[in-house]
Amino acid sequence: MNRTSELGTAPIHKLLFKYAMPAIIAMTATSLYNIVDTIYIGHGCGALALGALTVAKPFMDICAAFGSLVGVGASSLLAIYLGEKDYERANRVLGNVIVLNVILSAIVMAVGLIWLDPILYAFGASEDTILYAHEYMEIILYGNILTHIYFGLNALLRSAGHPRFSMTATIVAVILNIILDPIFIFGMEMGVRGAALATVLSQAVAVIWQITKFFDKNELVRFHRGIWRLNRHITSRALAIGMSPFLYNIAHCFVVIIINNQLKNFGGDMAIASYGVINRMTFIFAMIVMGLNQGMQPVAGYNYGAKQYDRVLRSFYITCAYATGVMALVFVLGECCPEVMTKIFTHDADLITRTTRPMRIICSSMLIVGFQMVTGNLFTSIGKAGKSIFLSLTRQVIYLIPLTLLLPMAFADPLDGVWWSIPVSDTLSAITALIVLFASRKKLQA
Repeated sequence: MNRTSELGTAPIHKLLFKYAMPAIIAMTATSLYNIVDTIYIGHGCGALALGALTVAKPFMDICAAFGSLVGVGASSLLAIYLGEKDYERANRVLGNVIVLNVILSAIVMAVGLIWLDPILYAFGASEDTILYAHEYMEIILYGNILTHIYFGLNALLRSAGHPRFSMTATIVAVILNIILDPIFIFGMEMGVRGAALATVLSQAVAVIWQITKFFDKNELVRFHRGIWRLNRHITSRALAIGMSPFLYNIAHCFVVIIINNQLKNFGGDMAIASYGVINRMTFIFAMIVMGLNQGMQPVAGYNYGAKQYDRVLRSFYITCAYATGVMALVFVLGECCPEVMTKIFTHDADLITRTTRPMRIICSSMLIVGFQMVTGNLFTSIGKAGKSIFLSLTRQVIYLIPLTLLLPMAFADPLDGVWWSIPVSDTLSAITALIVLFASRKKLQA
């Protein structure tokens, strides 16, 4: 009880530090794992394997999107119920998360395994990369149920007042993953299959760790009889709130598919590999901003449920300032030392040369990306599904997809048009977020 009630009384800076720091540490650890994983695959399996990993990533993101549909929506709803002191529904959220994740992940796994190769080809795989991508995704799909439960329970732990326990679960998974990667990839000579198997096994251990907390009888939110039956009100509201990150992730996946295919048409497999390197470099900083968002979410959600709207706005402003500072560092690194950042992932001289200019182009808009990410998360945190969904779709669907298809026709080198479509869409989506925020801020202040 005390863990949750402090969300409405403690100073905002203190709360954000308490809830965001564990999330940032966890997300940074995850980012470092992804970088280490990419390094292992790049040096152990070659440049084509890196291209295959870039092709497989949007498919992985689609699988994860179904997990965020349940997990993010339920965690926001849990924070709002705790703010309203509705503890019965708060406990039902926990049971419904498990049941929904099992159902959705089983469907995604079955569909993915049946049509795996056609999906990968549609995502940009070639005859040279399809084998690597198939081997990697097959293992990931078999472990999809564990992945969904892992992300769902981690989100609920933060809203239930246990950000450090959530952080520990993530760090356990990351450390185990980093240990298993070289064993499976090099020691057992399993290649990309070994990398995927390490991911699944580490998440299985993390799920066991998470479940122990929800079996604690001293917890306000815990497993017990009567919470497992799906409740229409809870599931519909959680899915509505979670629809924003879900659509964002789905749209992002289709954008990556379109970008991969455009890159393959104008630059070949090496252009796709360059895009993969840039994504990995920016990913670690984007994950820090996502950690800040995760820290803001229970604070904003609880205070919105408790009708303390000034605290909601204050949590947004502080988070936005930190996020902008983080993405400013991406801007500096991408513009000033792109060759150094690329060499972390590969020793291929041709790939290093091909990646330098695109990294500078993509990083040119990073100063405003943090603001756009935090603004979208604000509306998710307070249950404003419509505005959150709109902001999720502006960058990916309304701006980036058309620009990716049209800008190559405006450049002498069509490949430059593909690269420039990303910062242009970032700029337009940030302007849109500012307009929506300004209109909503007046209502909250009133």
